[in-house]
Amino acid sequence: MKVFNTDMELVTFIFIIFEAIMLLYQLLFFLQRPFEKKRKYYIILLILYLIYNVFGGLYPDPNNTSVPLMVQNALAWGSGVVLACFLPYYFYKAFNLERLKFHARYGVLLFLLAPFSLFFGLDYLINHNIDRAIKHGVIIPCVYAVICVIAMYRSIKEKADQNETDSKEMYLSLISIAPWVSMPILSYFRVSQIPEVLVMNGGFLVITGVFILQAIKETRENNIRLQTLLTTVTDSEVKEDLFLRNCQAFNLSPREIEVAALIADGLKYRVVAERLFIQERTVTTHVQNMFLKTGAKNKLELVNLLKGKS
Repeated sequence: MKVFNTDMELVTFIFIIFEAIMLLYQLLFFLQRPFEKKRKYYIILLILYLIYNVFGGLYPDPNNTSVPLMVQNALAWGSGVVLACFLPYYFYKAFNLERLKFHARYGVLLFLLAPFSLFFGLDYLINHNIDRAIKHGVIIPCVYAVICVIAMYRSIKEKADQNETDSKEMYLSLISIAPWVSMPILSYFRVSQIPEVLVMNGGFLVITGVFILQAIKETRENNIRLQTLLTTVTDSEVKEDLFLRNCQAFNLSPREIEVAALIADGLKYRVVAERLFIQERTVTTHVQNMFLKTGAKNKLELVNLLKGKS
């Protein structure tokens, strides 16, 4: 079933609406907590999925004479390639999978983007045969996708074995890899819009589920850790909830609040670093960031601001 007299299927339109709502919600949340880097990468992924669904759903449409067919094909196929290039980078950053560093930064450019640009940018422009350009352009990505997904699997399994508490999220993320590795195969056989959309967006739903599970767990752990650390603010004139409200008012990150709570108790940077299992220079960096956010000129002024004494 088509929508709005275009070539877009209803199921594609439903996914676009869902992803647009998710994007709005995540943007509002990110504006409140801009220090959450993982959410930033998820928002980028959301935007790329939206672009992929819009252009992939609308184009190519021979009945649409307002946009040249060559441009339509470039938008439809290009949006899919850009999404495919970003997915390994998302897994690399979101799950801290060091094994994917090469693939995320260089592999996708060499073995996904370069072949597509070569065959689509030259073959299609010269011969105007989209089927030939796509079939030639996805041969290398098909082979590379298998190599890359093996590296992703090994990296995720290795981290899951090291941290059993994250195993559920890790193994769910393995399922979400399937659409990515199938993308060049779907392109080669030129499957219709509905199965392609269901496969690709099905993977996105799994990624979204994993992201939400991790966000809930991290929020719960941060709250427990913060509550424990805030009990170290021993000044009888200061209430824990006031200290926390002041920290949140200045938009301090969870880690910065932890550092601030220990500093407020009179601990030196070295001791704070030992308590939080981080480097002393990292503590210094957090304090400098808090100076910028609060306008405090020194540590004493920072503590007084957070305790509500000035």
